[in-house]
Amino acid sequence: MNQKAHQSAEYEFEAALGLPEPLPQDEVILWQGAPNWISMAKHVFRLQWLSLYFAVIVILQLISVSSNEGGLAAGWSSVALAFFLAVVGLLLVGLLAYWSATTTMYTLTNRRIVMRVGIVLTVTFNLPYKTLGSADLKLYKDGTGDIPMQIATEDKIAFFHLWPHVRPWRLAKPEPMMRCVPNAKVVAAILTEAWMASTGLSKMEVQDIQVAQAGVQTA
Repeated sequence: MNQKAHQSAEYEFEAALGLPEPLPQDEVILWQGAPNWISMAKHVFRLQWLSLYFAVIVILQLISVSSNEGGLAAGWSSVALAFFLAVVGLLLVGLLAYWSATTTMYTLTNRRIVMRVGIVLTVTFNLPYKTLGSADLKLYKDGTGDIPMQIATEDKIAFFHLWPHVRPWRLAKPEPMMRCVPNAKVVAAILTEAWMASTGLSKMEVQDIQVAQAGVQTA
């Protein structure tokens, strides 16, 4: 198997869920799943902060209208318009989070990680374990988590080809990331074991996925 990370073109038929072609006989699926869209809305698209932002705008508009001549009775339409636009904006962001999660499929096999991503244009990224230099786990209190992976080879995948399935702000050397994965600690453990088995290295020799206290969020 090609040991370089690569992406395939859009395809119309999946040989199996999340896979553009049948697996070789010596390759098996260990885990498969998609991001939790509610966690994605919260931790990727920051829907809660957007909600607060729009709430402040509507309240300020309400205060402004109330202080004008005629008060709220004369200017209620502008407040209603601000509220309507805020709801539409939040719905659009929520839909983007939902579509980003439901069109994504992460697959861990005994040889690689397969990331099927894309809302309009579907692409598949194959990340053989032997190309990975390290991986981390950022755990959220709801049990979901992000698993970013550093590619050890010179091959790179463009940041915006991966987004939002990429570690934030790593533009020079993008790191693919499985976002808002349910039961992230379990998935991280499966990845670690498969990584060690595939590379033939011991636990001491592999940069194991670790959960630092600083990486455990309470939000």
